[in-house]
Amino acid sequence: MSDPLDLRGKVALITGGAQGQGAAEGRLFAAHGASVVLADVVDGPGKELAAEIGGDYVHLDVRSDEEWGAVVADVVAGHGRLDALVNNAGIFRTATLVDETLEQWHDVLAVNQTGVFLGMRAAAKAMIDAGNGGSIVNISSVAGLEGLAGSMSYSASKWAVRGMTKVAAKELGRHGIRVNSIHPGLIATGMTADFPAFADEERRRRTERRTPLGRIGAPEDIAGVALFLASDLSGYCTGQEFVVDGGIHG
Repeated sequence: MSDPLDLRGKVALITGGAQGQGAAEGRLFAAHGASVVLADVVDGPGKELAAEIGGDYVHLDVRSDEEWGAVVADVVAGHGRLDALVNNAGIFRTATLVDETLEQWHDVLAVNQTGVFLGMRAAAKAMIDAGNGGSIVNISSVAGLEGLAGSMSYSASKWAVRGMTKVAAKELGRHGIRVNSIHPGLIATGMTADFPAFADEERRRRTERRTPLGRIGAPEDIAGVALFLASDLSGYCTGQEFVVDGGIHG
């Protein structure tokens, strides 16, 4: 029986691909046949993972328009096409409205919002020129659906990702390019290691009890949905939010 999530013949570019959710996505995409290009600023782990999965690694600061243009051009030159982009790279900073500094505001939005915009624009141009359609998957957050107290810049950036996804989906649909967003809840990664929910074992168990599925999410939970959205199985899905949170925000 053929694999319904078969990505053989497809080329996927995954930002923030050296660790956490991006690494899980890279492993899963490669396992389903995709030619995977991991992009990150953490070069050592990124190169090691690329070698492990038989993919490629490129250095990419998602804040840079020039680097985005060069990376997408190199992917197309090296692989002949670009079928899927997963805008996974992101940073998390805490601050309330009155404590948020302008410097931190700009830092968070530069990575989480501008980085996604630049990635979508660069990938869309390549996909349009190729004429093969494509899929863009933007990693937002449940903070992009309801807002989380104490995360002003982060929540603002993730709401922006949600909105940009919908605009891009409407603009790119006529080219056969689908654009969707994933909204993770609490996922155990290096970025979330300092969250209060992980402060001690009792808090972790309390969080698990509050979650309908009874556990904290893993990077592989996000990777599975990203794989679905990159595959032909989701061929009629665009402009949508896919919440992956174990049911806690249902």
